[in-house]
Amino acid sequence: MANERTDVEIALAKEGRLLKKLTRLHEEQTLLYQQNIHDTFYEKALEFESASEKLTLNARTIPVATGRPSAQMDVELIMEKEIPVEMGFTEQGWFQLRMPMLLPQKGKGGSQYIRGFLYPAMMRFMRNDQRALRYKECILIYRHVYSRTYDERKYRDHDNIELNMVTDTVAVRVMADDSPMLCRHYYCSAVGDNERTEVYVIPRSDFFKWLEMEDHIPESGLKVEKTPSIFGQ
Repeated sequence: MANERTDVEIALAKEGRLLKKLTRLHEEQTLLYQQNIHDTFYEKALEFESASEKLTLNARTIPVATGRPSAQMDVELIMEKEIPVEMGFTEQGWFQLRMPMLLPQKGKGGSQYIRGFLYPAMMRFMRNDQRALRYKECILIYRHVYSRTYDERKYRDHDNIELNMVTDTVAVRVMADDSPMLCRHYYCSAVGDNERTEVYVIPRSDFFKWLEMEDHIPESGLKVEKTPSIFGQ
């Protein structure tokens, strides 16, 4: 019990430090924005985002640190409710994953935060669907959707976006192998009502078909089922 109390106390102390830092950053952000110092405001916003994600990660550890047997499951249920992740198979037989946020830039933090909710979501999906689908020769597509209110100058270079942890998570479920000989990558950006990240795994032979549909993908995404209706390859 002593170790559990110590873990809780350490997490609570960290929570307090992060809350103070976030309060300070919020005040600095507000002042910079009011003074129209936009470049510095943007850097401060990134710093705020990084600290916020650290606070969230720390917050997830506190219930678990209490030692309650159901704590991890309870935390995952909250993540499932608050961070809706949609995945499944389209009527074309393509795997689709949708997350309600943009992926972080490399070196800017955020990958642990996303891994924290994406991996449990994938495990739930796999438990609900025991029939394995493995695309042998496939295209892995990342579609980064920016909000129409987003400043186009701040769009991220595709080679500067943290993708590896998402690729690794998806590969476990739907790829025979993510080696370059069997899996090719395609990245694109689009504009939508809300920012999000869409990931598709499709048979290589369907790539041009997906390209033709890309401009017409609805805001709600392509309709998906939990199990594949077409097995592609």
